[in-house]
Amino acid sequence: MTKTGIVAGETYARQVKSWSFLILVLSPFLFILLSFGVGYLSASTSQARNTIAVVANDSNLRQEFIQSNTLQTTGKHATLPTAKQALQQNKIQGYLVLKTENNQIQVTYHGTKQLESSAKQALQQFVIQKQQHLNQQAANLTSRQLHQLNQLPQIQEKVEKGESTTDLAKLVSFWVLLFLMYFILVTYTSTTAQEIASEKGTKIMEIIFSSTTARKYFYGKMLGVFGVIVTQIAIYLVGGFALYGLAPHLAITKTLFQQYRDLIDQVLKNFFSVNLLYVLLGVVIFTILAALSGALVTRPEDATKAAQPALYLVMLGFFGALTLNKQAELLVVKILSYVPFLSSFFMPLRVIDGSVSGLEVLGSLIILVLSIAGLTYYVGGIYSGLMLQTDNVGFWKSFKRGIQIR
Repeated sequence: MTKTGIVAGETYARQVKSWSFLILVLSPFLFILLSFGVGYLSASTSQARNTIAVVANDSNLRQEFIQSNTLQTTGKHATLPTAKQALQQNKIQGYLVLKTENNQIQVTYHGTKQLESSAKQALQQFVIQKQQHLNQQAANLTSRQLHQLNQLPQIQEKVEKGESTTDLAKLVSFWVLLFLMYFILVTYTSTTAQEIASEKGTKIMEIIFSSTTARKYFYGKMLGVFGVIVTQIAIYLVGGFALYGLAPHLAITKTLFQQYRDLIDQVLKNFFSVNLLYVLLGVVIFTILAALSGALVTRPEDATKAAQPALYLVMLGFFGALTLNKQAELLVVKILSYVPFLSSFFMPLRVIDGSVSGLEVLGSLIILVLSIAGLTYYVGGIYSGLMLQTDNVGFWKSFKRGIQIR
């Protein structure tokens, strides 16, 4: 194994085995599971208290009403005394008493709160249908007459794919992408800058640079950090696909997933595209900048300050894209989508909006990749001069000295 590979492997192993990385990777999944768990428990408790018991003198009518899913009913508390007791103990919202007397259906509702208008309408519709059936039986109508009475108007509904759904999918895609990028960038710029700064001025750096070049050591450090970033993104992708596959089969998410399936698919289509490449390349170039910032501080105690230049640039891109997210056609957005560091924020905005051609995306990617390569090569060349100086002269003077020492 080459010396660069050894440094990369050691950097990767040290960060992956840390508790901070484990917490960082698991926190989104734990948050999702916790949210679903709390929501499920709340929904289960609320569902139990919002159910309605059904009491009827006709068991067939009672069973038919429960199976019709007209209201959120329970099969328990079939008698009037048990229904009253359950209501007093706040186990149910209320109970319905269904009676059929003299060929007429009578319904009485008892509860702690009124039925919602939609529930009243569904209940009324069910009772009217049953009453009509009883009336038809009492009238002794012929099959032709029954058919004529049961004839319903024909209603057709043709819905084109609305712009509202597409626009919502674009908005959700952009927000997910933007906040994911911001979350990863803030994390790794701080981590990288602090790790580099903690090595600053130590005797171990002189020993390392005597056995290998500073450029190879820097490349190894960056490869190790990039490996950690790729690992984290890969875990998120695997976890995301797992949740996507399980969601239609879990009782807690089945209804919600079916309701918003088209929206979810559109969001995933916008995300798992060239935008994901922009996220990765954006993290790479900001990590290199963070490493440069970490090498510019003079003492390990200044590690917290090391990431500030990179973080300021991250916030500029984040809040700029957040402000202009609905104005992808503006000239400033078009220009910034080609500027290294900021193109990772603004070009995905244009891709999601659909206002950019494939050739323009390719040009932006080429500029970004060349910038990463050039910045990596340049920082690797001055890395030794930056890391070996310990005078507290400020960022710019430290940078100038580092260039001179190279």
